[in-house]
Amino acid sequence: MAQAILSITQLNEYIRGRMDEDPLLAQVAVRGEISNYKLYPSGHHYFTLKDEASALRCVLFKGNASRLRFRPDNGMKIIAMGRVSVFPRDGAYQLYCTALAVDGVGDLYAAFEQMKKKLAAQGLFDPSHKKRIPRYPGTIGIVTSSAGAAIHDMLRILGKRYPLTQVRLFPVRVQGAGASQEIAAAIRYANHYKLADVLIVGRGGGSMEDLWAFNEEPVAYAIYESEIPVISAVGHEPDVTISDYVADMRAATPSNAAELAVPDQDGLRQNLDAMSDTMTGTLSRQLKAARQHWQILSQSPVLRDPTGYLSQQRKNLELLANRMITAQNKQVSQHNQRYIAAVSKLDAMSPLKVLTRGYSMAQKENGEIIRSVHQTEQGEQISVRLSDGKLIARILEREEE
Repeated sequence: MAQAILSITQLNEYIRGRMDEDPLLAQVAVRGEISNYKLYPSGHHYFTLKDEASALRCVLFKGNASRLRFRPDNGMKIIAMGRVSVFPRDGAYQLYCTALAVDGVGDLYAAFEQMKKKLAAQGLFDPSHKKRIPRYPGTIGIVTSSAGAAIHDMLRILGKRYPLTQVRLFPVRVQGAGASQEIAAAIRYANHYKLADVLIVGRGGGSMEDLWAFNEEPVAYAIYESEIPVISAVGHEPDVTISDYVADMRAATPSNAAELAVPDQDGLRQNLDAMSDTMTGTLSRQLKAARQHWQILSQSPVLRDPTGYLSQQRKNLELLANRMITAQNKQVSQHNQRYIAAVSKLDAMSPLKVLTRGYSMAQKENGEIIRSVHQTEQGEQISVRLSDGKLIARILEREEE
């Protein structure tokens, strides 16, 4: 019997048909490490799964990829679920993935860590960006579900602790598709119209899947961009979400958020009472001190006998004036004595005093005193000063000794 000759396409189609009929290959789960990962503009993901000895080509089409919670990356260990079939064009078999899961940890946890790392690198968790929660908020906005138990707990606590504040509810879905967009829109709406002094964003407890809306980017960016301070209140104490990292304050539970958002009126009353007691005590001490001071003043001479006080002050003033006059006269006398002594010394040193003893003083016409015959010329006119006047003379002859 002659052997049938097949085209390559026929052979590949035959092999694919046989593989598609195999129930084991129709739904298989494969563990391996991602390599050669590529995301094409079409939205399809192509990569290779490998272990210590082998490799398997894989494809994850856009429709299935949209359901992923995390982004695949080279080196990541995963479990891929899908069917094995042949791609007729290349004649190579590959795994057509329908779902991926991170090996060893849940895919939600992996997605959480990826998102946390990404937003931290962008500075959304930076402490310098945190805003202070107002101490006495006039209006509190609550972004949560209107049907959950969390809103009733918060309203009860807020009404009990600080009934002066006004509460505005921004009802949103807190889980499921589109929940993160609703939460983000409510935060931006409150900011746009400045509807609150502080926002509480959160919900009651649940699984990580239930809380996932608070791990998504729209909520994180809306909280980061909020000009109104935000308190994140998601789940219970052990639950930690991305919104907790971005918010200005994290509360362990929605009830705890209500406690953190407002002061306790009982505590305020106690503080006011203590301040009132302090002020009363201070005023009492001041009044007592003023009364004692008044009593001291009332016993003073100036108030008991004003005329006597003035008479005494007048005597003191007269005594002081007499002391000043005595001191001034003494000072004038001392100055006069020093003046007389100085005049006597000056008179004794005066050249005119010498003239009274029979001496004379010759001067040239310009007043220069003649001390040597060499200062004069024959025929020059000079003056000779005596004790009782002066003589005008002319030099007839010079004679040196």
